[in-house]
Amino acid sequence: MSNKKRNNQLLSYPVIVLASNGDVDAINVVLKHYEGYIAALSMRTFYDEGGNPHLCVDDVLRRRLETKLITKILTFKAA
Repeated sequence: MSNKKRNNQLLSYPVIVLASNGDVDAINVVLKHYEGYIAALSMRTFYDEGGNPHLCVDDVLRRRLETKLITKILTFKAA
């Protein structure tokens, strides 16, 4: 186990409300919060010319996941 402090902070309710209302800064806060999770989900194995596998972030998939998150944020109805 590494000594790095894990970021287990939740997003605050005002940020969620602002993001669901379309505030760009709040949406960026939400994207930043989920940045590591999205990067982990978009990891793919690529092979070089010699056939050696390399684990890399698929940028196209990462952008698609970010876009999907933004669309779900904007359709979310906060109480």
